[in-house]
Amino acid sequence: MPETQPTTLNELFSDAVDRHRDRACFRFKKGGEWRSLSFGEVGRRVRELALGLHVLGINRGERIAIWSENRPAWTLADLASLAAGAVDVPIYATQSLQQVEYILNDATACAIFVSSSFLPDAIQLISRVPSIKFVFTFDGKPDLVTREDGVRILSLEELVDRGRESGAEQPGRFEQLWKTASAEDLATLLYTSGTTGEPKGVMLTHKNLVSNALNGCRWLSLDDRGDVALTYLPFSHVFERAVIYIYLRVGTVIAFAESIESVGQNLLEVHPTVMTSVPRMFEKIYARIMQKGIEAGFPRKQIFLWALRVGRRWSERTNGTGRAGLVLRLAHKIADALVFNKWREAVGGRIRCFISGGAPLAPEITHLFWAAGLPILQGYGLTETSPTISCNTEQHNRIGTVGRVLDGVQVQIAPDGEVLVKGDIVMKGYYNRPAANIESFDEEGWFHTGDIGHLDEDGFLTITDRKKDLIKTSGGKYIAPQRIEALIKSSRFVSQVVVVGNSRKFPSALIVPNMDLLREYARLKSIPYQNDEELLADPRILDLMQRQVEKYTSEAARFEKVKKIALLSRELSTSTGELTPTLKPRRNVIETMYRDVIDRLYITDAPVAAA
Repeated sequence: MPETQPTTLNELFSDAVDRHRDRACFRFKKGGEWRSLSFGEVGRRVRELALGLHVLGINRGERIAIWSENRPAWTLADLASLAAGAVDVPIYATQSLQQVEYILNDATACAIFVSSSFLPDAIQLISRVPSIKFVFTFDGKPDLVTREDGVRILSLEELVDRGRESGAEQPGRFEQLWKTASAEDLATLLYTSGTTGEPKGVMLTHKNLVSNALNGCRWLSLDDRGDVALTYLPFSHVFERAVIYIYLRVGTVIAFAESIESVGQNLLEVHPTVMTSVPRMFEKIYARIMQKGIEAGFPRKQIFLWALRVGRRWSERTNGTGRAGLVLRLAHKIADALVFNKWREAVGGRIRCFISGGAPLAPEITHLFWAAGLPILQGYGLTETSPTISCNTEQHNRIGTVGRVLDGVQVQIAPDGEVLVKGDIVMKGYYNRPAANIESFDEEGWFHTGDIGHLDEDGFLTITDRKKDLIKTSGGKYIAPQRIEALIKSSRFVSQVVVVGNSRKFPSALIVPNMDLLREYARLKSIPYQNDEELLADPRILDLMQRQVEKYTSEAARFEKVKKIALLSRELSTSTGELTPTLKPRRNVIETMYRDVIDRLYITDAPVAAA
């Protein structure tokens, strides 16, 4: 008989516990040592937490927020909330207090899980969020505290104790509780980070997220391979959270990185076989590799550069449908032995594939990782689509595309190039936003993604840009900035780039250089400078960066050519509001903050250096 497929996340998790009970589920570092929790142990903790929520009177459909950095307790809180019939509301660790207050009030959250980092802020917000009745602390609060306003603050241990007692009194209560969920029930409210205006709550049902998980397992041919995954992307974003459900389904060991800064070290300790990431991480890895290779000295530098040229040619020939000739295959084997095998060792030595989403990745980086035996499988999706619409696979990976559309998902390209989607993965709608729902769905039920793209003859989807981000020059030409930015980021001298030029005569670019490489370049060229600002203002550095832009955008159409650049001395950041929590540029914020710099680009004849 065919295997019965789960229809809710509760069924998916329960089935995973039954099938993988004695195997490691979570790995995490505590006291400097890596520790593990089995699927059975995770299942027990979820059971106790869910019953604890139920004992406190949290009812089906009520909203529970989760405000914490990534940690095992985050996922336990998520699974327990779902098992209790609640709807969880993830909050980004990087969001401002004002944004958190807005989300809690909009969702009318009755409770919130917090780590010690956010407990003071949560307590400060209680008086401004009248719906809050409980605050559950992951650490730091040993006993039950009842405030004068009636809000109760409990530690996770207190919640577990209450659930354990309830389970002992009524052994069948937990199963009755989690089995009440249906596929159409709301599972989560995910507030989009957004680039403008207040965040919108995306309503995702159990069906949405289970459909995504099952599709992902089938499409990526994931099964019980004994995989180990290192996770570091925020669980508050749908990408990593949905991947966690896939890992649970197939029995993958989920290793929690200590922090973003420790990912490099954790890779060497955990030796993962799969890992999800965003382009920014690959760009940083690429920049470090390039820096070390260039600084290696004779003859290692020459061998390094030769290997890169061979790897790029080999990747272009073998990716897709082509094949490399005998001489190129032999050269690639030598390049692998001399250079590329060290890349694999640097990321733990066992990576089978990376999965990348969130933004376009420079083709240069993707080709070289492919040549190094580290395939980056780029995919595409949105919060509103749970998230995955399409993804490359190990068997069918076409660099420059976001893969073929997943089974059970329908995609249509509108006359203006917008990608339209239908399927079980598409959200229920925006919470309390009837006007936005009308705007997002057409009369035939197609969800309008807001992205511009096209399908090739083999069914591979390519995304060129966000519809609202398209730049229209004063000459009436439309330019897709993300595509141009991805090309420019192929340069090892470029750390970040934002293309601007709406309603201007031509496009320009704000560039944050790779300062380590620029300092090394200045040393080799005997360019004197007192500080980074002085270095960026040197005509030779400005000329170098302009030439890099011209080199890597040579394939762009004439009207797409970036004619002017400005060099910025500090990185764009989430803390300044220039980047979303998923590291996408907030173009309106950036253009406002650097308006004077941009204006100077169009009134001077030379590149600009800006502090």
